[in-house]
Amino acid sequence: MAAWTREEVEAIVDDYLAMLASELSGVRFDKTAHRRSLKTRLRDRSDGSVEFKHQNISAVLLDAGFPYVAGYKPRSNYQQLLKEVVADRLRDSKELLELARHDAERPMAVPEVKDVLAVLTEPPRLEPAKARKSDAARRIRISLATNYLEAEARNRSLGDAGESFVIRYEKARLVRAGKEDLAARIEHAAKVRGDGLGYDVLSFETTGAERFIEVKTTKYGDHTPFFVTRNEVAASRGLADRFHLYRLFDFKHTPRLYTLPGALEVSCRLDPATYLALPSGRGTARTA
Repeated sequence: MAAWTREEVEAIVDDYLAMLASELSGVRFDKTAHRRSLKTRLRDRSDGSVEFKHQNISAVLLDAGFPYVAGYKPRSNYQQLLKEVVADRLRDSKELLELARHDAERPMAVPEVKDVLAVLTEPPRLEPAKARKSDAARRIRISLATNYLEAEARNRSLGDAGESFVIRYEKARLVRAGKEDLAARIEHAAKVRGDGLGYDVLSFETTGAERFIEVKTTKYGDHTPFFVTRNEVAASRGLADRFHLYRLFDFKHTPRLYTLPGALEVSCRLDPATYLALPSGRGTARTA
């Protein structure tokens, strides 16, 4: 198969970002109709080839700290040309950036679901760390003024809604197991004891043992990375046999949940995104 031309890459990026704008705006769209229209502008590309390129675009956006279209699982082995075109489009699209900002900061209520226990699913299968490391070594990430995924993670309304949802889930889990007494003792620890514990919810195993739950919530897909603090990492290590991270995703429309038990250093690949810096005293002083 011939390499994608700039014209093809520009066409598929423009179409993808149009779908993303609709998704961020809450406007329904038909992926199949988009694909059919797009393929008239491409060089006899198969549906599989178009799907793979959509997944590449998702990976580029995640690397830039930007949300991606739900359902297009990110694949990171993308071409340099694709990154360049996405970067150009993002920098020139003030409307899309504003949609992302507004969506990240939007107040969030606890969504209603018929069966809260049915939201549980398996964690996503990610690309091998070795493959991502070699791929990252040959590219520079797109630099935007705002990391929109981090902005969403700071949305206190979204965080509170996610924690309340998990409390409902835990109560339902224990009630179904016939442990109404334990369900009544569940505590929103982040509210009752303060926000520096390293976990948000105190729940229980059916045996009565304590279960310490840190909740991370996103309106976006299951491959969206989340942010953890040094305190949370330390709590997960010290409480490893009782610590669980609950990751809520697709929270705006159809909430789903996966859980990661134990120390975060074991259950996650931790990337030091920020550093706390102080002068070391070893530098040479300069005068203005």
